[in-house]
Amino acid sequence: MATLTKPPVQGAAPVRDPEILAVYVWEWPVRIFHWIMVLSLVVLTVTGFYMHRPFIVATSPTAWVMGTMRFVHEVFGFILISVLLLRIYWFFMGNQWARWRAWVPLTKAQWASIRSMLLYYTYQRREPEPEIGHNSLATASYMVIVLLLIVECVTGLVLYSVVSGSHFLRLIVGWIPRIVDIQYIRIIHYFIMFCFMAFVIHHVYSAVLVSMEQKNGLMESIFSGWKFVPRSLLKEKGTSIARGKQ
Repeated sequence: MATLTKPPVQGAAPVRDPEILAVYVWEWPVRIFHWIMVLSLVVLTVTGFYMHRPFIVATSPTAWVMGTMRFVHEVFGFILISVLLLRIYWFFMGNQWARWRAWVPLTKAQWASIRSMLLYYTYQRREPEPEIGHNSLATASYMVIVLLLIVECVTGLVLYSVVSGSHFLRLIVGWIPRIVDIQYIRIIHYFIMFCFMAFVIHHVYSAVLVSMEQKNGLMESIFSGWKFVPRSLLKEKGTSIARGKQ
């Protein structure tokens, strides 16, 4: 259920156009999951690069750079797993824009949204498809990223179980190296990192582009949760409205 009111940001200008409403789209758990995931991926990328090809020259005989990098990598790996599990939980507990039905293209309208955005990105449509939450092309790509995150976490746990000797992890993921050679698991784990890097570049570019085109506060909404939506779009999408504060 959407919540409409003036954005709860000090100094924010009220929405003067009566046909434009402030809608609380991204709940605080979604925003927290997003930024913790961003931080985790940045740290994991830097430490992962170092573990693959060390780029710091230690001069002290007591330096333990590789051990520190590995420890930080493992800590943030478990943080990423925790956040991913919580985000999957929120697929079922969040609002209408956070639930799994908004992410998996099941309806004709969602497939039409995907087609419309493909036309926009291939310069066959002048403006992006207006949406309250994510457009369906974005959510479909995010689902692919979620699947890649799951593979990344599983392969990471396999690699960690080899060096940690954890009986619990060997019980959970120890069967995987019997099917896929451990070197291939390591390559898969390393390769997916580059997939995330490519995704981040496109994600930031497309978010800035659509935000500038639609002028709906898309970029600001990942911090505040609020977007500015035409009343006609709410009616078109059949969104139920509740008034109040968040």
